[in-house]
Amino acid sequence: MRVLLIEDDDVLGAAVRDQIASDGHSVDWVRRLDAADHAIAGVPYDLVLLDLMLPDGRGTPFLRRLRARGAATPVIILTALDQVSDRIEGLNAGADDYLVKPFDLAELSARIGSVARRYSGNPNPIVIHGPLQIDLAARSIRRDGRLVPLTAREWALFEAFLSRPGQLLSKAQLEEKLYAFDAEVESNAIEVHVSRLRKKLGAEIIVTERGLGYRLGQA
Repeated sequence: MRVLLIEDDDVLGAAVRDQIASDGHSVDWVRRLDAADHAIAGVPYDLVLLDLMLPDGRGTPFLRRLRARGAATPVIILTALDQVSDRIEGLNAGADDYLVKPFDLAELSARIGSVARRYSGNPNPIVIHGPLQIDLAARSIRRDGRLVPLTAREWALFEAFLSRPGQLLSKAQLEEKLYAFDAEVESNAIEVHVSRLRKKLGAEIIVTERGLGYRLGQA
């Protein structure tokens, strides 16, 4: 997934960024709401992590404006505001989840996964695709009962295909999902990851449409 983190605390922001990146997602980190507006205007994010107290304003009005424009991107609020009224205000503004600081980074990963599954239309963490049994919550895959280890990037790429079954994804779209703004992307990175996934999961799992892109193979 491509995640936008809006957080002005350097220590917490770095910790959250590193946690999400270690889960295989790409992260763009901004510290102000005006920078967040600029980022959202140019990138189709899969998830937004939003602090409520930013140097140039509060996150709740920003979220209301986002929803008023018709944006359906899932949003998880990360804040030190722990009153029930704050939670109600955030959820009523359009947040999908509300996590109070300080929080455990593993819990954040679990909540990100839960929100992503709801938006993909499959809240069940177990998915069967042909010979593959995929546990989205544990981020693990078994082929014919045998556990198949994937790297964080391989998992993120496979998850992108799994969330859009049958849909053709271009190389540029896949790079956009896997890499943040400042990441250096080798020209053959997607081809390398696809090749490794085929070796691990089966040659039929990912289909190439020459000159167009890739899609998930039939189960």
